[in-house]
Amino acid sequence: MTDTMNDLFLVAHIGGRTVAIASADVESVVDIGDVMPVPRAPAAVVGLAALRSRVVTVIDTRRALGLAGQGAARRAVIVRAEGHHYAMMVDALEDVVPLRLQPVANGLALDPAWRAITLGLVERDGEPVPAIDLAGLVPALSAAA
Repeated sequence: MTDTMNDLFLVAHIGGRTVAIASADVESVVDIGDVMPVPRAPAAVVGLAALRSRVVTVIDTRRALGLAGQGAARRAVIVRAEGHHYAMMVDALEDVVPLRLQPVANGLALDPAWRAITLGLVERDGEPVPAIDLAGLVPALSAAA
């Protein structure tokens, strides 16, 4: 991505926060049905779900980011990381829109989990919105296991 032209981003909400996800990183958007719990998995791993004839690991994105409350969300963004598909739960989805990625300003304080996945900022309706890499949460979950 460059900062001189607009790229397509999926606008979503996680824990009451608006985020932008590069559309190139989104395999699909789905509604999650039944989830089978996985014993001894990290707290952010909700379990496994069958989606379109494949099994995906369902992640409570709020919990993975250290946000309060457990999500009752049933929507998810499917991403691929480390050769596997993950359903990253989101509270709500809006639309895919063209936005310009800008670097994060020096001195901007971000929690460590957010810092690890923030690619930059986009401006939407005059407000800065973090552009995030949801797949970037997967290595942190693997380390927690």
